[in-house]
Amino acid sequence: MSQKLKITQVRSIIDRPKDQKATIKALGLGRPNYSVLHNDTPQIRGMVNKVKHLVVFEAVKE
Repeated sequence: MSQKLKITQVRSIIDRPKDQKATIKALGLGRPNYSVLHNDTPQIRGMVNKVKHLVVFEAVKE
């Protein structure tokens, strides 16, 4: 079984730096209360860590 991360955007990206906006877009988010599933990789963890004040995440077993 592979480990997945469920990432949910909880804060808006209005008045945020361009790099944070780009990270949210690269994760497939864009509006508050949207969720996506991604494989749990170091790259995704790094992206989540960069915008951890805008999102919440939880590990999901698939």
